[in-house]
Amino acid sequence: MEKKLNEFSVGESGVIKAVVGEGKIRRRLFDMGVTPGAEVYLRKVAPLGDPIEVTIRGYELTLRRTEAEAVVMEIKQ
Repeated sequence: MEKKLNEFSVGESGVIKAVVGEGKIRRRLFDMGVTPGAEVYLRKVAPLGDPIEVTIRGYELTLRRTEAEAVVMEIKQ
């Protein structure tokens, strides 16, 4: 099942299927290691929903909701 990263609930994990979006945001995500095939685990969501904290490639990364909208995930069952 596909879902965007910003739609995940705390504790959910999946594998990045694609990174969509405009050049600047897409480039920034790639520079941070958010690339297709990487496994992502949603650790925390701020009280107002922005930002979110994920674990990817063995480190914690904080993303804004707008950045997370550009990441298409395949949910792990």
